[in-house]
Amino acid sequence: MKLFRLIILIAIGMFAISWFSRTDFWKKTKALPLAKQEATYSLKSFAKEKLQQKASVAKLFVQKKNYNETICFLIDMTLPSGQNRFFIYDLKKDSIQKSALVAHGNCFQTWLEGRKYSNTVNSGCTSLGKYKIGSSYVGKFGYSYKLHGLDSSNSNAFERTVVLHQYKEVPDTEVRDEICQSNGCPMVSPKFFAVLKSIINESKRPVLLWIYK
Repeated sequence: MKLFRLIILIAIGMFAISWFSRTDFWKKTKALPLAKQEATYSLKSFAKEKLQQKASVAKLFVQKKNYNETICFLIDMTLPSGQNRFFIYDLKKDSIQKSALVAHGNCFQTWLEGRKYSNTVNSGCTSLGKYKIGSSYVGKFGYSYKLHGLDSSNSNAFERTVVLHQYKEVPDTEVRDEICQSNGCPMVSPKFFAVLKSIINESKRPVLLWIYK
């Protein structure tokens, strides 16, 4: 009898796990602003090499387009969202000035597993490519910056209202799990946004932002 009860309990448990995994409940839980356990990551060599390669291309681009030639913003979408992947890059010193967390688009899903990119209007996805950081405005998320897509992969950014903005649920430090997701905007913590705001507003030329993978 005890063995029979144990088998029944195991069967019920397996059914519950199967049902739970097929529903959106776990995704909704994952999308909630829950407390995150802090972590420390090191930027691996291949990510550093890719960052430096992008910076080399960015140098030529900003010179040609008359953008800010000292600073640019680089975002590596291949890194986990719980790891610092938004880099303020010093083009003169060839070095990372500061890095922080940044959210990616959920493509209007409760929780997007992995990565998906799109330039389609109303897709809610991140668009890869170079962006010109445009004028500021005050909107739903407070002080924000309009973004102008410069490549075929992000040419609809302005029409899609993809903007650079802050969000209080983005952590200030690296965490072990994925962080919250946006509807396609590069979304950072208020503390890091204040740093970006200072750079952008003090720059006499447009600042380049490049989202890549």
